[in-house]
Amino acid sequence: MITITAVIRARSGEEQTMRSALLNVADNVQQNEPGTFGFFVSQDPEDPCLFTTYERFADRAAMDSHNGSATVARFFEIAKPILAGEVTLVTAEEISAKA
Repeated sequence: MITITAVIRARSGEEQTMRSALLNVADNVQQNEPGTFGFFVSQDPEDPCLFTTYERFADRAAMDSHNGSATVARFFEIAKPILAGEVTLVTAEEISAKA
């Protein structure tokens, strides 16, 4: 299983825009990406500008399909102007999970 963890910080005042953009990606994943086994979005309750995603893919092809989708491209069109710093991405091989 291939995973991506993303740490995303929105500029102050743009939390709702970032939240909506991330939830749109999550909705698309649920409806259209059978090779994406999990797409989790979190927002820090004490720092609502801070978001994380945890994404689980069946294989590299599923990850590439997700990352190359029009929905992800649209997310970055929305997100780039409202980011407070760089997005931190960690791509890894999952070695343990509890489902």
